[in-house]
Amino acid sequence: MSSLNYTSRIILRETHEHIEAILGEEINEITLERVVIGLFFTGVKLSNGIGGICFTPIKTIPEAVCCPSSAKAMPNSGRLIGTPVMELLQGLYKSNSLRKAISIAVLNALSETCWQKSPPQDYQVQSNIDALDVVEIPAEAYVVVVGALAPFLKKLKKRDKPFTILEMDPSTLKANEMPFYVHGSQAAEIIPQADVLVITGTTLINDTLDDLLQLAKPEAYIVVVGPTASLLPDAFFKRGVDILGGISVTNPDELLDLLAEAGSGYHFFGKSAERTVIRGTAPALAEVGASRLDK
Repeated sequence: MSSLNYTSRIILRETHEHIEAILGEEINEITLERVVIGLFFTGVKLSNGIGGICFTPIKTIPEAVCCPSSAKAMPNSGRLIGTPVMELLQGLYKSNSLRKAISIAVLNALSETCWQKSPPQDYQVQSNIDALDVVEIPAEAYVVVVGALAPFLKKLKKRDKPFTILEMDPSTLKANEMPFYVHGSQAAEIIPQADVLVITGTTLINDTLDDLLQLAKPEAYIVVVGPTASLLPDAFFKRGVDILGGISVTNPDELLDLLAEAGSGYHFFGKSAERTVIRGTAPALAEVGASRLDK
């Protein structure tokens, strides 16, 4: 296993190390076969035939306004195919968001490789189900949502109870969601109050997830959801996450074709990819989750 000397991005680092430990020398033989950076999602297919996906962080790319500056965002365009995954994974620890999206998509694909090589023992994995659909919210629970998770926000508005949306960009919210909006810079004040905390997986791209999880109170029920969170769950569950919702790529080539045409989840769910939910099956984890929701 390689020696990693990074002090931040702990979840990504631990997941990277875990994957190396499971795959051993096999990981050194895997290369990138195909990559598509789509309007909404970035997808990859590895030389072992397995695909991975990540949210495309368009808004974090100020360079993407003209050809000369955009070239700085992706200087290796046209030369990525055949790159060893071990080299691509170094992008996890860089500030370049496009390279990081590719690296996380690769990490997703390698996580799926690990699932196939060593099926989960301590986790319950469900397919074709949205993680946000399985979250039962107690009547008096205070809910905090990090990110503009539209389907879940719709559910919360129907619930007709106070909740908070932490988001850096208010333009991603609808007019009737603005009364619940608080700027993301106030996370340290809001998150410790949450009984139920739902976090978008895109926080892995901007390196805020580790800090957000540390802010949560011990009894909070935590859900991390989104294609970017389609990783081995150990590092998440160690930090209090109860449900991890992601995407499993079932037909990499078909998915990448769709992404190349600006496809979104509406186009590929149930066809070339499916939603997945991961929950702990160990009694201690199940009991903790149940007791939190009963509060």
